[in-house]
This record gives sequence, C-alpha cells and structure tokens, in this order.
Amino acid sequence: MPMKSFKYRIYPNKANAEELQWTLDRCRELYNAALAERKEAYRMAGKQISYFDQKRDLVEIKSEIRPEYKEIGSQVLQDVILRVEKAYKAFFRRVKNGEKPGFPRFQGRNRYNSFTYPGIAGWKFVPGEKKHAKLILSKIGTINVKMHRPIEGKTKACTIKREGEHWYVSFMCEVKAEILPVSYEDAGIDLGITHFAACSDGSMIDNPRHYRKAEKRLKKLQQSLSRKKKGSHRRKKAVKAVANAHRKIRNQRKDFLHKESRKLVNRYQVIVFEDLKPANLSKAPKPKQDENGKYLPNGAAAKSGLNKSINDAGWSSFTEMVKAKAECAGRTVIFVNPSYTSQVCSGCGTIAKKDLSERWHSCSCGCELDRDTNAAINILRLGQKELLVRAVPTQAIA
Repeated sequence: MPMKSFKYRIYPNKANAEELQWTLDRCRELYNAALAERKEAYRMAGKQISYFDQKRDLVEIKSEIRPEYKEIGSQVLQDVILRVEKAYKAFFRRVKNGEKPGFPRFQGRNRYNSFTYPGIAGWKFVPGEKKHAKLILSKIGTINVKMHRPIEGKTKACTIKREGEHWYVSFMCEVKAEILPVSYEDAGIDLGITHFAACSDGSMIDNPRHYRKAEKRLKKLQQSLSRKKKGSHRRKKAVKAVANAHRKIRNQRKDFLHKESRKLVNRYQVIVFEDLKPANLSKAPKPKQDENGKYLPNGAAAKSGLNKSINDAGWSSFTEMVKAKAECAGRTVIFVNPSYTSQVCSGCGTIAKKDLSERWHSCSCGCELDRDTNAAINILRLGQKELLVRAVPTQAIA
C-alpha cells in the first residue's frame, strides 16, 4: 500500500514551543555528536562505526553522560542516529555513481529543523470538530492542530518541523491506492521557461514565475537586512521578514505544482517527460581565458538569469509529484532521452536546427507549429516506442 504524507500547521503555546525547541536542539546535538564520533573513529583508527553500535550506546549515554535525554522519547533519539546512517549511505551511493560526493556535514541551528516519532509510541492524535484537533506529545504536552483537510489511512509516523517561527506536523499514512478509470489519452510533456509545460495535444501550462514576481520585494527586504547591526533585535525582525517572504514563494510554487500534476494524472493514462537534469542545466558557465591569462566574457550574467528561471520553475519537484500521484492512480510515467527533441521535425523526422531564441518550428515538409509543442510530440513518440519495447518480452513469453 502506498504511503502518503499529511502536513498541518500546529499552534503550540509558549511553554510547548519552548519544549519543542529544546527537544529539537538536543536532537541536533546528538546528530552532530554521532557524526563526529564516526569521523574521529575513522580518522584515528580507520574504524567504521555502524548504526547499531551507536544505537546500542544510547542507553549508556542517557544514563551516565546526558541524563536530560531521558526527557526525549527513545524512538526519537534512535531516529536521529538513523538520519546519520542515511546520510552516510547517500554519500557512498553518490561516490559509487560518480556524482559529487557531498560528505555529511554538521548541522547548524537553522539547518536541522525537525524530529520524528518513527512509530505510534510517544504521541497521540485526537480529531476534533470544525477543523480543530489535538496532538498529544509525550513529555511536551497538548498542542492545537488546524485540520485544513481530513487525514486518510492508517498513521505510521509523526514528524514535528519548524519553518521559521512556525511549527508543523506531518503524519505518514498508509493509504489505499485509488485506481482511476482507464484514460485513452496519452501526453508528451516538454518543460520550459517561456511556458511551464507544453503538451503534445497543443495545450500549454503558463509559467507563474513566483520568484520573479516577488524579486523586487525580496531585494528591498535583503537591502533592509544588510543595513541592520548584527545581533540586534531589528536584524532578527529583518531575518524573519526575509524568511517569511521565501516561505510564501515556496508555498505558492508547491500549491501550483500539486494542482497541475493532479490535472495531468486525472486526464492522461501515459505521461512522458524528458529525463532532464536541472542541476546540470543550471550550472554556472566555466571561465574563459586568452593566451595571456586574461579573463574573457563567458555569458555568465545571461546564464545566471536563465539559471534563476530554471530553479524558479521547479521541474524536478513537478515530475516527482506526477510520479507519486500516477503510482496511486494506476497511470504510467516514462522518462526519455532529451537529445534532439526540439530539433527533430514531428512531421517528417528530419533535423531542423534552431537556436534557443527561435520559438516557432518551421520545416520544408510544411509542418508549422510552436517549438515546444513540436518537442512534446517527439517526446510522446519516444515514450510510446519505449512502451512497445517493454511489451515485447511479455508477448514473447505468452
């Protein structure tokens, strides 16, 4: 059964907020201590400490070294150790795949912002009336929850998260897959900047450009922040204002992506995307030098603007949302090679090379249509070919 997360805003009183922050700080300290132990053990003796070693040592730590950890649920502390283990596994996976390794780093106060009850012990959720509910956390207290939507399925875990000065709870639930009726429409999707997405049937999804629209206000807030004296109360207020502005942009983007991904999954049976790597597309250009070592113009200013628009669009988040929704709905999502999808004519198959500035596809065969729509049709055909290849072994066995 698929897992689904339900996130709600919680409203702790002053005492509860202090307890939540205290628990979060202790979890961060434990994370950094566990990471430091692993690093030092390998540096000094070449020894690798496992997750089970550190998990076993928690009993001694609570009884002799840090008795205040007794005020925190044992499962919460074990989950902190598990996070360190996951960070190391992700590091070794990136090394194996030849990616940028990114060794696990120590977490500062503004980076470590959540703790988790991985099971059903230590917390209790009590539904209420008119979108009000209660969350009871062991050794912390009872906290009000705003239920903007009903919770579904069987709850398996609970995560408390701080975003700026606000607190949230996320419930991980096991839900039933709701298989949608079979649709006889398929779509190729070309993600872009001019339009957020172009579909192979000619329809377009406009790019909302949330960050771009808020850029002027963000600039003023950042300028105001830069003028404040470090450590002052006014600087803290300015930091909160900047954080609130970024949170609003993030929430607007997430809301847009969820709604558009739901529309695609509801309508199409097979959805085909290009296998894009936004992190590679948004890299800064390499510096250019002449024979004397003098740096030459490399288009960095123009590329930085393009990179900002790519990151503002949120392509990776969108494709992940479509994948997750499609899995629950019984739809198929395919990723194909993006090479030449914009250059190949969807009418005759010949390559008609175009610059990025050319937004209209015109071919000698008489095919005239939007460049992005042409690419979306090619993407759909590549996806259909891949589906046929997948089906051949099944037919052969039958």
